Amino acid sequence: MSAVRIGVFGLLGSGNLGNDGSLEALLGYLRAEHPNAVVDALCGGPEAVTARFGIPATRLHWYRGEYRTASRAGAVAGKGLGKLVDVFRTAAWVRRHDVVIVPGMGVLEATLPLRPWGFPYSLFLLCASGRLLGTRVALVSVGAAEIRDRPTRALVRWSARLAAYRSYRDTQSRDAMRAMGVDTARDEVYPDLAFALPTPRVSTPAGSPGPVCLGVMDFHGGNDDRARAEEIHRRYLDGTIRFVRTLVEEGRQVRLLTGDTCDATVVAAILDAVGSPLVTDAEVASLADLMKETAAADTVVAIRYHNLISALKAGTPTLALCYAAKSDALMDRMGLAAYVHPAREVDADRLTEQFRALEKHAPELRQTLAERNLAAARQLQDQFTELTAALFPTTDHKQAHARQEAP
Repeated sequence: MSAVRIGVFGLLGSGNLGNDGSLEALLGYLRAEHPNAVVDALCGGPEAVTARFGIPATRLHWYRGEYRTASRAGAVAGKGLGKLVDVFRTAAWVRRHDVVIVPGMGVLEATLPLRPWGFPYSLFLLCASGRLLGTRVALVSVGAAEIRDRPTRALVRWSARLAAYRSYRDTQSRDAMRAMGVDTARDEVYPDLAFALPTPRVSTPAGSPGPVCLGVMDFHGGNDDRARAEEIHRRYLDGTIRFVRTLVEEGRQVRLLTGDTCDATVVAAILDAVGSPLVTDAEVASLADLMKETAAADTVVAIRYHNLISALKAGTPTLALCYAAKSDALMDRMGLAAYVHPAREVDADRLTEQFRALEKHAPELRQTLAERNLAAARQLQDQFTELTAALFPTTDHKQAHARQEAP
């Protein structure tokens, strides 16, 4: 039998550490359970994916200026032509595979600004091509949320309907797809794929109090907040700066963490506004880097979803600045539902109170996180077992089973 051909798809290698962490977790599963499979990617940053993960990769969009605002006639025409060319490019890529997997990510949501002709259109092309060409498309531990914008909602709904396999990273995501008209009766809920990544071992230096990690984000609200985007950003930034100043006044070290290349502007604004050597910028290039930073901290306050996951997986007491239901669901799942704060309405005084409570209860919270992380690891192993049964040929099952029983 020839090797199974597996494609991975998404905004991978584009600077978002969470997306790349989901890919890393999926590749870990494929290399362990299906080592003979031939894997390549259709993604946003093919050069970065190939350099880091060692798999061939193809650019997601034909038009190289896809993510730049098209203000001139030539750019508008280029984007329009690109949408047509991508129909054939996507279909040709899908046709070469037995299975295509979309690993994690919030591909069925619009909790951050999103245009229908961007990634939702690309995902629809993928799923429609898979259905027409007989290639199984799997949406694995993905995030979803109800979408108001009708074109985006339609593209997301049809993408989900056309996929051969779906699982979600929280119950709210499955409920959202059901509310948008997708039959989810056979869809399961599992933890985010990043919980399958190894947890770094870090020796925490003696002494108290220790450093605080602050995960930041270039946050301007979501798809429905475009009219208030700058107001939301200013409120978030001002509240965050006030909180950092409070920590600095108490002599606390603060490590600023990012999760995407666009977050650098927020880091610069905080460093400039606070102006203290106690506030430093951590250089992170992967979720493993984030986990190392958060594992070495006493506590974490973060807004980006995968910053939260990195901290929670590292077992560090964490307070979440929540901008979407996915963050609330994650904190509840990990036993920290009491430690959430609205990202759109950051109140520095209230945030500081919650932070004090977090530090007060840190020992018992670390125990809770250790227990919840063990449960998440077991659930993801169940997910991978189900994925093998759902997607791969029977002969591939037999090969995997034979490897497990070999002395």
